[in-house]
Amino acid sequence: MKIMTTTTMKNHEDPPMQTLLPDGWKRPRGYANGVVTRGRQVHLSGMIGWDGQERFHSDDFAQQAIQALRNIVDVLACAGASPRHLVRLTWYVLDKREYLAALPAIGLGFRELIGHYDIAMSAVQVAALIEDRARVEIEATAVIPD
Repeated sequence: MKIMTTTTMKNHEDPPMQTLLPDGWKRPRGYANGVVTRGRQVHLSGMIGWDGQERFHSDDFAQQAIQALRNIVDVLACAGASPRHLVRLTWYVLDKREYLAALPAIGLGFRELIGHYDIAMSAVQVAALIEDRARVEIEATAVIPD
């Protein structure tokens, strides 16, 4: 099987990144099948929809997801990274239907905070999250170029 790659560079400061798309496959919408990059790795714990003081401001799924993305951006900054360095997100959701219904609102927040979809992503429905009020938890991996 031939693997086709496309190099994605959003501007001259962005890390060179190749998204993986096997020959003949339909291009996925909203994520990449895989990503190849080089550099210093940054691994983030699962972020939930509370603020830096561990306070929830909403029980709405989309608002919690957007807050979790904000938290990811804030923690990335501590490593000298930004959303352009993200290569993987894993979403843990309590209810897949709630997640799917919230996608339009999440998409708006995602584009504003993250700005690109050249990220390998998975979403998994789980029975529970550790924080009872949490509706979603998102783990992230970023790579800062050498």
